[in-house]
Amino acid sequence: MEQKNLRWGYTTGTCAAAAAKAAAAFWLNGTKRPMETVTLPGGGRLSVPVTAWQSEPGWFAVKKDGGDDPDVTDGTWICAGVNPVSQEEFNCLREDGAGYVLEEYPKLYLTGGEGVGVAVRPGLSCPEGHYAINPGPRKMILSEVSQVLEAAGQDGFFCIRIQIPEGEVLAGRTFNPKLGIQGGISVLGTTGLVKPMSEEALLETIRLEIHMETAAGRSVMLMVPGNYGESFLREQRGVETGQAVLCSNFVKQAVSYAAEEQISEVLFAAHIGKLIKVAAGAGNTHSKYGDGRMEEMAELSRVCMAEKGLAPEPGFLEQIRGCNTTEEALGLLKKAGLSQAVLELAACRAKQHMEQWGGGRISVQVMTFSAAYGMLGETEGAESTLRRWKQQRGWEEEAL
Repeated sequence: MEQKNLRWGYTTGTCAAAAAKAAAAFWLNGTKRPMETVTLPGGGRLSVPVTAWQSEPGWFAVKKDGGDDPDVTDGTWICAGVNPVSQEEFNCLREDGAGYVLEEYPKLYLTGGEGVGVAVRPGLSCPEGHYAINPGPRKMILSEVSQVLEAAGQDGFFCIRIQIPEGEVLAGRTFNPKLGIQGGISVLGTTGLVKPMSEEALLETIRLEIHMETAAGRSVMLMVPGNYGESFLREQRGVETGQAVLCSNFVKQAVSYAAEEQISEVLFAAHIGKLIKVAAGAGNTHSKYGDGRMEEMAELSRVCMAEKGLAPEPGFLEQIRGCNTTEEALGLLKKAGLSQAVLELAACRAKQHMEQWGGGRISVQVMTFSAAYGMLGETEGAESTLRRWKQQRGWEEEAL
């Protein structure tokens, strides 16, 4: 079968720049152009469809197109308006506002509005208290508007405002609230284009989450693959949802990022289904990279029995290999009195792999659990690491 070429899309930053350029042109001469061509931060130029925004006279909007790898912002309207202001108004905006002025464009003030998030934590690409319009889009928007104004000989002060009417609703389906961006989504785009490959965006989110930990002065980090791990930590260890870094399937990459950010300790809490893959040396636990869970559980069982001087019952290891799920295999191990030993060995092996992926610069502790049997196993220092994690956040001793 012939492979389909995936269609690229364009970022919220590109949408905002095209809408702002159209709004500037309309302010100058009343022209409503159906397309605007913008220069992309990653090189090249792109023509984007624009339309007058009926809710705001003089404003223009671009409908976000995510290409063949759309995210939650696909189909969202990104709106912009451009208005002249007095020098006094400009100075007030600059001193008291949550927007931006760049040295190259000293008479242009860029700010947000409805549906554009505001950074409320340090460590992001936007200063705390400012609208979440990232550096690349900032420069792109200001550059496009500046070109229009300069071509018309305009040398006054202007305010550029970006709005995303659906932004506040969409934000709940993104990582923004967890990262410390409230009230809406971000205006993003390093290259101006959306490459149809969601893994890259997810890895950047993981990297940013880890960076936020060190930006807050923390050296101990909790990490989970997803919702199961968060639920376990909340229900069994009193850790509120949203406190752990979600690494998805990218365990090896996340540990590498943590080491680069000089995190000194990681506590990894994972369902046995994920943990067994890590114990087998799988840096990416997605099924497309293979399974091997039952083979690893059988091998761990063999090792544990050998350490106890036991010989497996005929067909026992084959039964383990033939299980459909790790939960099913755990049932067999519990009957054989091996579950605790096997899971503690799995946790230790996962720890060894993860510390190796961190280049020996990071200490990793592991907890593992199952939906059917609850807490199963942990490495020796897991509880101590969790205690230090809580202490770094100033939790009361009673809560420990």
